[in-house]
Amino acid sequence: MDIIRRGVSEIIPEEDLVKKIENSIKSKKPLNVKLGCDPSRPDLHLGHSVVLRKLRQFQDLGHQAILIIGDFTGMIGDPSGKSKTRPSLTLEETRRNGQSYFEQATKILSSHRVTMQYNSDWLDKMSFADVIRLASKYTVARMLERDDFTIRYKAGEPISVHEFLYPLAQAMDSVAIQSDVELGGTDQKFNLLVGRDIQREFGQEPQVTLMMPILAGTDGVEKMSKSLDNYIGINDTAKEIFGKTLSIPDKLIFQYFELATDVPVKELSDIKKSLDNPKTNPRDIKRSLARTLVRMYHSKEAAAAAEEEFDRIFVDKSVPDEIEEFTVSARLTITALMAEAKLAASKSEARRLIDQGGVSIDGERVADPNSLLPDKKDFILKVGKRKFLKVKR
Repeated sequence: MDIIRRGVSEIIPEEDLVKKIENSIKSKKPLNVKLGCDPSRPDLHLGHSVVLRKLRQFQDLGHQAILIIGDFTGMIGDPSGKSKTRPSLTLEETRRNGQSYFEQATKILSSHRVTMQYNSDWLDKMSFADVIRLASKYTVARMLERDDFTIRYKAGEPISVHEFLYPLAQAMDSVAIQSDVELGGTDQKFNLLVGRDIQREFGQEPQVTLMMPILAGTDGVEKMSKSLDNYIGINDTAKEIFGKTLSIPDKLIFQYFELATDVPVKELSDIKKSLDNPKTNPRDIKRSLARTLVRMYHSKEAAAAAEEEFDRIFVDKSVPDEIEEFTVSARLTITALMAEAKLAASKSEARRLIDQGGVSIDGERVADPNSLLPDKKDFILKVGKRKFLKVKR
């Protein structure tokens, strides 16, 4: 329980989890520990790793991890924490994203004691009569207790009837696999608790719900999200992980160590004491965090190389040893080049980056977004703090 409690926000109810574990030990039967996976987000980042690491701990304790890929529920669109309906996906998109999710998740999870199941295997077989019977087991009043529904209802925002079916469909996943424990973020609390209620309705012992905190992004404000560009991706390069980690606010250092790494509890305590000591430079501990994260997703050697390159670029103000090359034939504008070379998502974003002073050529800041490329055989284009491109003619 000491291992399981680490970093957890809430366990409902904790005494039931203790009983389930005791029974599991006596019967030598592992618990079914469920994690629902959102197939609309195939690119995993450290925010996703928080709950995946907790699932790995259950695996290491001898229990069965079950990843439920919501290919069927993905066609509904989970409104959790949203002010409007999330766009639905096709079955093909959810299957493709689900496979990508599994491949990345197994960078954290053990390949033993893990299964992946698609919830279309049972939800797609339900008749309309089955859905009506399921819907009869939950009231509209209970549904409107959910914060996001309440806010939208009071604001006059539309709530489609099919959105009420999402928590019920997710609950049926727990029934289908006879879930003993379901993991999720604190934003999933309502859905997880509905699972307990529906399991009771089907004569099953209700699952225990275990909720993990939401990891803040590198900006220190918003939830980590790729759409907000404040994320550290599991598939990021060693250099990206190292550089992005050093960009986080000091206040997040301990939370990242606690939730996103497997640093032992004793070492965590030492880190906390060091951070509380006014004589400590947080930058040194942040470097240790960056090295730890790179080692986890790459290697010890990659961590050393990433730190060395970071120092060369940002401390010594040098250029990386290896830079992607891009050949141009026409005299493009700088904004057009940035968009074409994928250094910016669009020309408008390129203009914004230039206006913010984040673009330079051979070390000189670019001031005019409409300026043409310099009349040179080759030059180094730098965008932001970490993007370099060698442009050749």
